[in-house]
Amino acid sequence: MGLYKRGKVWWMAISYQGKQVRRPTGTANRRLAESILAKVTVNIVEGRFFDILEEKDRTFAEMMEKYMAEHGTKLASRTHYQGYIKNLLPFFGGRRLAEITPKLIVRYKTKRYDDGVKPATINRELAVMKHAFNLAIREWEWCRDNPVSRVAMEKENNRRDRWLIYKEEEQLIQVAPPWLREIILFALHTGMRRGEILSLTWQGVDLFRRTVTVFRSKNGERRTIPINQTVMALLKEKGKVRSLKTNLVFRSSAHTPINKDNLRRAFTLAVTRTKIEDFHFHDLRHTFATRLIQQGVEIYKVQRLLGHKSPIMTQRYAHHYPESLRDGVEILDKGRKVITILSHSGGVSPGGIV
Repeated sequence: MGLYKRGKVWWMAISYQGKQVRRPTGTANRRLAESILAKVTVNIVEGRFFDILEEKDRTFAEMMEKYMAEHGTKLASRTHYQGYIKNLLPFFGGRRLAEITPKLIVRYKTKRYDDGVKPATINRELAVMKHAFNLAIREWEWCRDNPVSRVAMEKENNRRDRWLIYKEEEQLIQVAPPWLREIILFALHTGMRRGEILSLTWQGVDLFRRTVTVFRSKNGERRTIPINQTVMALLKEKGKVRSLKTNLVFRSSAHTPINKDNLRRAFTLAVTRTKIEDFHFHDLRHTFATRLIQQGVEIYKVQRLLGHKSPIMTQRYAHHYPESLRDGVEILDKGRKVITILSHSGGVSPGGIV
């Protein structure tokens, strides 16, 4: 270790794991530079200096680039993550990791609200940022603290309760092109998410057992779904014209995966033509769940079909079938004699129940 001068500033030459590392002391004063070098020497002995160096040298943009390079291939919805990072970079991109504090993150949240963004979107962006910092701490040893973990997530209230009535379904099916019609019907009768449908392969289809399998769901788990006669007939027809170029069940005319943006545009156009208001593709999944509940299917079964980890997520549909609660109030009639005495005004007289 030693000092040398570059211009007016003293620099440190440090030998670390067989490599020469050079860092400025930030001062032109020789004595102050010697003091800084002595402190650095102590930190190196204690194993702390190079952790601090990484935090001060590495930028947020570098961290996110490494995050996508190493972790991006494991993501079920890579494009979503790319979008979140694209929103984060203009604010944090050029900053050193050591400069990113909870206070700065709160400023970012305020900015995003000013942009008109919903709480759910802000939470998704911060979740990506938090995960990247965790990797930077545990695996890359770039920093020692995760500032996102000390910032509260926003309260979300984005729950939707929109589903298709049967008349709307008929209208939508009529105007949709054949390839989109198949996907709509499949979604309505399986409750599968858009990504799960577009990535479904023939390996996941078992016509003998009458099931389809999602090998990697949104929560990373495998899920097998029984299919009804509508889906069975649809898959049999598609099986007659299977492509030799791809094993995807739903594919483009060029035998390539269907682009989600193309699907979104086609679906939006179909909805617009039918003049159905406030309806998104994901609402097909809500329709599936709502119809099951309305027909009296128990919550636990709906939970399993949807792939929800918690019954709380499925409970949102419970109000669609109040009849399931009727036995709860009818129990009050047991062991009692109900006497209804109509008064001359058509009402029930006091003491009608004994």
